[in-house]
Amino acid sequence: MLLDTIERCYFSFRRRRRDVRQATSCPCNACVRIPNLNLKFVAHHGVAMRQKMAGREELMGSDVIVVHRLLKNDIVDKLNFSAYAALTGQLVQAMDIDPTALGMREHSETYEHIGEVKLWVQDLERRWQEEDARQRVYVDPAQAVFENHTPIGAPPQVVWEFMTQPGRRMQWQGPNGVTAVEEIVQAAGRRRGVGSVNHCMHGAEALVEQILDWRPFDYFSETATMPPAMGGIKFTATYEFEPTPSGTVLHYRVALPEKAIDQKALEQIGPFLAQVFAQSMETLKTETGAEVEHRSTDLEEPELPRPKKSNGFLQGIAPIQYGG
Repeated sequence: MLLDTIERCYFSFRRRRRDVRQATSCPCNACVRIPNLNLKFVAHHGVAMRQKMAGREELMGSDVIVVHRLLKNDIVDKLNFSAYAALTGQLVQAMDIDPTALGMREHSETYEHIGEVKLWVQDLERRWQEEDARQRVYVDPAQAVFENHTPIGAPPQVVWEFMTQPGRRMQWQGPNGVTAVEEIVQAAGRRRGVGSVNHCMHGAEALVEQILDWRPFDYFSETATMPPAMGGIKFTATYEFEPTPSGTVLHYRVALPEKAIDQKALEQIGPFLAQVFAQSMETLKTETGAEVEHRSTDLEEPELPRPKKSNGFLQGIAPIQYGG
């Protein structure tokens, strides 16, 4: 999720930078330098204290100092990355990813009073080029033989989390007959994405889903193969997350299966699948709503201490009066 968030931010920035560059003919220095703008990310895993002062929440602690110090580094000079995401060794360990398989470069920085900080650095320019060249798999409304549009009172990032993480999926699919969701991450570096396979278990039967396209937090597409008891139907579907002022509209679209036998079987069991899906969506709305409420719980700002009675040498002196 962290890498998805960083890359989503960077890819959006690059698309916007490209659009602005193509749309402007202004010769001023600021506009001319737009193609040179870039983003850099640093991230760390550790312990922090939260404090609230004058209505603003801040983080404190030695690990917070580390990540701030990391903003000044030699990554551009030593690795020649124009845009990057630098993750500390502690964070990579907590994420349980294989940085080498993900194409990250090992690096280290040394700071006074902190010492050496080991890093793994992702070249975001390379990731942007891979993203730009990657084939899209997307079921649009014209291709859909089944559609569902569910308004949800949670932002796309939260809905995406509940739709893609096995543990989160059980929160809204479990009450509707799913007994387990088993994930097989086949992508490099143990990162969820294109190639990942989910076994959505219904007792001993499994609905097998394979991710074909992965665009956090816009949409993902998959092939779904129903269990033999339901005919083993295979079809392609897209989940699209449309942001709205009040949250998200989750669009689910199923394309017409390629095989005639699958088309006929889907036509027969379609009403039943639509009913089960609608029930799951109602549970999803409830669970994401509870999560948003939980995350919005704020720290209570303590009241200011009341002035203590003076017992020093100024005790008993009357206030100085100004004016006539």
